[in-house]
Amino acid sequence: MANRQKSTSFLLDLRKITMNDNGQYLIRRGHAADLPDLLFLLKQLFAVEKDFSFQRKRQLQGLRLMLADTRSIVLVAEQENRVIGMCTGQLLISTAEGGPAVLVEDLVIFPDRQGKGVGRLLMRAMSSWAETNGATRMQLLSDRNNGSALKFYQKTGWQLTELICLRKIFNEG
Repeated sequence: MANRQKSTSFLLDLRKITMNDNGQYLIRRGHAADLPDLLFLLKQLFAVEKDFSFQRKRQLQGLRLMLADTRSIVLVAEQENRVIGMCTGQLLISTAEGGPAVLVEDLVIFPDRQGKGVGRLLMRAMSSWAETNGATRMQLLSDRNNGSALKFYQKTGWQLTELICLRKIFNEG
């Protein structure tokens, strides 16, 4: 029950902080009805990332799992009832932090809406969700060749670390 109370208060806080000065953008929790738009955004994102390829069935499964998981969030940016961006986050336990941290993924904004503050609003909402859930750190991975994303992260206070990402894939099929 405590988780539900946190979730409800988060939604109220989210609505307060996620409108720009003109009330133009709304950041909210994603839901199943958003899946077609979210898949479209992921297809655009994966076209830029070298390590991933868009596979509709896999991405749909991943989104459905995140929407159902209380330790994950799918945030959606809306303008005039149209999805224009998204960002996902997952709570994990960090031994370095001695508590929760959030892994941020899938920050993607429609190209014609980039540079208009939507990404900042999504990240502010993600920070709010992370703090509400007791996280002391957020972390993310970015394609090293995605210069505009790296510039955005640097401008919004993210810091490079000495860590590198390694992966091992099971079940290629």
